[in-house]
Amino acid sequence: MKKITLLTLLLLAAQLTFSQNNIRVVTTAVPFLSIAPDARAAALGDQGVATSSDAFANHWNPAKYAFIGNDTGAAISYTPYLSKLVNDIFLADVTYYRAIDDRSAWAVGLRYFSLGEIQIGETPADFINPLIERPNEYVFDASYALKLSDKFSMAIQGSFLTSDLKLRSSTTNDSTSASTVAVGISGFYQSYEVPYSSFSGMWRAGFNISNIGPKLKYEDEGQSDFLPTNLKLGGGFDFIFDSYNKLAVSLEINKLLVPSPSEPITDGDGNITGYAQPSDVGVLSGIFKSFGDAPDGFSEELKEFTWSLGAEFMYDESFALRAGYFNENELKGARKFFTLGAGFKYNVIDVDLSYLISAGRVVNPLENTLRFSLTFNFGAERY
Repeated sequence: MKKITLLTLLLLAAQLTFSQNNIRVVTTAVPFLSIAPDARAAALGDQGVATSSDAFANHWNPAKYAFIGNDTGAAISYTPYLSKLVNDIFLADVTYYRAIDDRSAWAVGLRYFSLGEIQIGETPADFINPLIERPNEYVFDASYALKLSDKFSMAIQGSFLTSDLKLRSSTTNDSTSASTVAVGISGFYQSYEVPYSSFSGMWRAGFNISNIGPKLKYEDEGQSDFLPTNLKLGGGFDFIFDSYNKLAVSLEINKLLVPSPSEPITDGDGNITGYAQPSDVGVLSGIFKSFGDAPDGFSEELKEFTWSLGAEFMYDESFALRAGYFNENELKGARKFFTLGAGFKYNVIDVDLSYLISAGRVVNPLENTLRFSLTFNFGAERY
């Protein structure tokens, strides 16, 4: 009961803040899809669309699998969520990839978000032997990547999503889940190593349009919500000082391709208390409208972009230090945080860790949380 009360208060506090300031935050169904599932990307400021390829590319940019370093690999990751309040809310990710030949690869992945254990009851007596619910959400992804040239690849991805959040009451058994499908398309560019005066370098760039699919609906007559259709764009450069030392820097921008909240919500006195997304806009039209439907025009559209910076120092391809910064406009969520992390490689195993420090007025649910990932690299090296 204490857990439910604390979570409810947090959500209400956020809603009251947004309403009182008429902040138009873009919201979607299954927001867990926007949480960085792996520690390496999390340590780089939640970015991975244009970083070097790794096993978790299925989330960030599946086209990177065409440049993956090993024939076969698998990875697992665990992210505690709201760890200051509870100990059973978490995000877990399992990914497997396999190269088909020198130009193509495929991958599958499962992301599972558990909202912990919730006790259901309507009277004090109900909590003597309470009804226990374990709401959860998950997505299963499959992707195929193909090199179109020695420097550029593209990928397609299909996803199946399920959100099981509706809770039964102690007297009825009407709990239902909602499911839908989605597709995505991505591209990745990686140059050859280019010699400069005192170092060599390598350029990278990438894009990913993900989670394009029908709205999620829990009941036949209920409200349907947009999936977090998202556009990622990024670029990066590797400073290769010698055969042991390398520094990679990268920049990424993101935008949700869903309509902006533009329909005023008023109270009984006619005062605007908030804004809602238009309910009569379809998925495809919503993608195109998302670039020009903000009530305050182009200046507000720019505020809906988030950006992040990341840096990764690698020594002898076996030890890495990472840092990053993520920024979101004050009127669109106000997420601002620094990230730190490290990585270690021992034989075929990569171990990655990350840590987040909030830097804005909104405290991140992952603040002061240690996240970790394990990658197992099998088969022959490709590059």
